[in-house]
Amino acid sequence: MRQRYVVALGSNRRHHRHGGPRRVLAAALEALTEQGMAIEATSPVIITAPLGHSRRRYANAAVLLRAELTPEALLETLKAIERSFGRRLRGRPWSDRVLDLDILLWDGGAWTSGGLTIPHPRFRRRSFALQPAAAIAPTWCDPLTGYTLRQLHARLTRTSRLPIGHTR
Repeated sequence: MRQRYVVALGSNRRHHRHGGPRRVLAAALEALTEQGMAIEATSPVIITAPLGHSRRRYANAAVLLRAELTPEALLETLKAIERSFGRRLRGRPWSDRVLDLDILLWDGGAWTSGGLTIPHPRFRRRSFALQPAAAIAPTWCDPLTGYTLRQLHARLTRTSRLPIGHTR
């Protein structure tokens, strides 16, 4: 059974074969299709300021895909793709990286198992994840808050935030 996922993509380091971060994201999309995933929609790439210790700006995007993989199997596949691009899990968190792939949402709702939590625990506070995700799946609802991706992004970027549960 094919499942749908929203996956965030990010890069802020050049790859020796693919080139700069935008090209790394394009190559990552090809790698996803080579792994048998069907790409339904791809967001525009946005350039964002880095978090933490990194000094390089990030290229960020999101993809809506279908895969015949459980969430855990998809995570394993995403980590293998990251490794194939030279990603190594060492050093400081939020440091420079050639490729970062994160599962944001899954059409099966919420999931927690073996170090994987869906929805991604921090995606609601990250415009660099919400903006691309809202561009491709604006009406997809966060199973924990009930808000759509469009609403979550609007709440995050609004200059004065409304309290949780308040509606206009």
